[in-house]
Amino acid sequence: MKTRSETGDTVAIVPVRAGSKTLPGKNTRLVNGLPLYLRAVLQGLRTVGRVILSTDIEAIDEATLPNGCTLSRRPPALAADDTPMDFVIRHLIDEHGLTGKCLVLLQATSPLRLDSDILAALKLFGTRQYDMVLSVVERDRGALKYGTLQGSTFSAMREQRFCFFNRQQLPAVHGPNGAVYVFEADHFVVVQGFPSSRIGAVEMPIERSADIDTLADFRHVENMLMVRNSDQLGCGG
Repeated sequence: MKTRSETGDTVAIVPVRAGSKTLPGKNTRLVNGLPLYLRAVLQGLRTVGRVILSTDIEAIDEATLPNGCTLSRRPPALAADDTPMDFVIRHLIDEHGLTGKCLVLLQATSPLRLDSDILAALKLFGTRQYDMVLSVVERDRGALKYGTLQGSTFSAMREQRFCFFNRQQLPAVHGPNGAVYVFEADHFVVVQGFPSSRIGAVEMPIERSADIDTLADFRHVENMLMVRNSDQLGCGG
């Protein structure tokens, strides 16, 4: 039986914009010889076969993109600092006729993600158990001690008893790392955003979960990729 990507039912989306304030031009910065955005595009082509690149970056407008990648020029109204990602996704669904498609959102700022992470998410989504599958990483379990205040009443985020546990006694906590999201375009339109129920997850280690926001993040990712490349060369030798 053919996979959804083989039948053309799956499309990868790579959203990149020009206006990063913490690291200007980050999406076009070279990491080991490739711009961040192109790394994500090539990964989407390898794993899915078709990519839509949503951007307002003029330099990308002038670049030659690989076969299978469609450039979608993002309107200024959808390129602000506070533009929700679901607005960007809805624009792409409408502009490119993506109804009936499975969408794979790949953030360019997660360049340590492996092809196998994407394929694992697609495989889990293919079981039809979930409305969305996303990648997660283990986080600080001490967060289970947190809560909210209504007046002077404390309400724990999950269970009141966790407030009195030692950290080692608490269950593991995971959170999205922003690397992979898989969902149906039709369901996205119906719920008017990302599905918030029946969410499946594929776990990624902290070593592959870096999200580039600052120059320090960028340098860290460069070092990690250099180590990965040297390890691969060592195995090949």
